Amino acid sequence: MDMNNLFPDSSSLSDKMKTAGFSELVKAIEGMLNMHLSSYKEDYIKRRLLSRMNSTRTTSYRDYHQYLLSTPEEKEKLRNALTINVTKFFRDLGVFDLVRKEIFPEILNKKQNLHLWSAGCSSGEEPYTYAIILYELNKLKRSGSVITATDIDDTILKKAKEGIYEKTALENMQEAQISRHFTLLEDGRYSIKPHIREMVRFSHHDLMKGVPVSRFNDVVSCRNVTIYFNEDQKRNLIRLIYEGLVDGGYYIMGMSEYLARDMDMYFTPYRPMLKVFKKTEKKF
Repeated sequence: MDMNNLFPDSSSLSDKMKTAGFSELVKAIEGMLNMHLSSYKEDYIKRRLLSRMNSTRTTSYRDYHQYLLSTPEEKEKLRNALTINVTKFFRDLGVFDLVRKEIFPEILNKKQNLHLWSAGCSSGEEPYTYAIILYELNKLKRSGSVITATDIDDTILKKAKEGIYEKTALENMQEAQISRHFTLLEDGRYSIKPHIREMVRFSHHDLMKGVPVSRFNDVVSCRNVTIYFNEDQKRNLIRLIYEGLVDGGYYIMGMSEYLARDMDMYFTPYRPMLKVFKKTEKKF
């Protein structure tokens, strides 16, 4: 008789206990929150779940599953934990300097109006940054340009529409620029002024549905989103962004993201160090 079968390795048992109920919990969350968690890396999901488990004092995936079923208010807290994205205005200054000096002027020299999609816009700092740049470039002209900002999280979209931010979110901006586009509130926070707020249209959108918000965008900015996706979902997203751009349109990625080699048929490098690409002419 193999005595090892009677006394299995304790570390193996421990690992099984740690993961017990994980798959069932993920499936339940997808149904409750209408989210496609298969697009997220497993380690990322587990880290976010552990955060909520610590907050709710549950000690296993099965315990947390039961807590989630019996506590309605936990659903939004979990959604926020899964989709949270820390950002600020003019994050990665080199990218937005390129947008200001080259990309927007090149587009506006060819056409009166510019269409930009900020996909996975989180709390609104990114699309409002593009709006500030566009306003400062084009303020003397009547512009029908459209900035569409989308996210899957309705709670974060509500915050984005409100347009109220802590001073730390504005640390990359000059004081004159802040006073021009923001109102200082009594509590020390800053509210974005109507002339910028009105340039951005916010709406709910799930990137994993595979349908772009428009097929006529000059720029698609989808930054720091694919870091949560597996490889297949990254490829699907690239195809989605391709379909959402006009010929020669610009795709702006996050600085920590990359374009897979088998996706280079869709985009050619424009400023690869800044993760900016141009849509290729369709030959496939």
